Amino acid sequence: MPVNRPRTDTPVPDEEPSEHGIPVAVVEAYAELARRVLAGPARLGRTRLVAVDGPSGAGKSRFAAHLADALAALPGGARPPVVHTDDLLDGWDDQLTFWPRLDEWVLTPLRDGQPGGYQRYSWVRRGFLPGAVPVPVAPVLILEGVSAARAVVAAELTLAVFVTAPEPLRLARAVARDGPEILPELHRWHAGERAHFAADDTTTRADLVVDGAPALPHDRSRYYVRIH
Repeated sequence: MPVNRPRTDTPVPDEEPSEHGIPVAVVEAYAELARRVLAGPARLGRTRLVAVDGPSGAGKSRFAAHLADALAALPGGARPPVVHTDDLLDGWDDQLTFWPRLDEWVLTPLRDGQPGGYQRYSWVRRGFLPGAVPVPVAPVLILEGVSAARAVVAAELTLAVFVTAPEPLRLARAVARDGPEILPELHRWHAGERAHFAADDTTTRADLVVDGAPALPHDRSRYYVRIH
């Protein structure tokens, strides 16, 4: 598929809104979003907290990595720390209940202007690894994972992103990555996600909804597709 790169950072609309209210897909630049983040207020101590939320397999990790790259590429910029919530889960049953651990290890220290750190969970060893992964006080922290933009942290977010994609595709991505043996747990996980997002009203509160399976041709390392 040929890549159609916009010549500027100006959003490029795919089409006008239809009479049925279908959202317009718009190609936008990570570089412009990075500038938007840095221009926003720091609400977690001195840190601008960016939450990249959405269901499993939607493309959250890719989005977080490209945004981190864009922040690092700005003049005088530095790559922000990226915390993946999967690294803090105590196994499959800790899908949503890990938050106090994240708050104690990472958010509370940063809230007080102090560096944080966390122990990373090993899905192979089924336990937390020794030693701490440091989370420095930085201008930006990207928090990526299911429920990262939950309502309890909304007041401290500089930007809330929700990445979405069709469930069959998300399921296929997860199986390709981790193997078919995870299907029973994955079906339970998807049900938990749906219940959480409905109760939390995450998409309504998101500042940006991103298409994790866009049909629009674009350079995916530099641009993303906004659908809301």
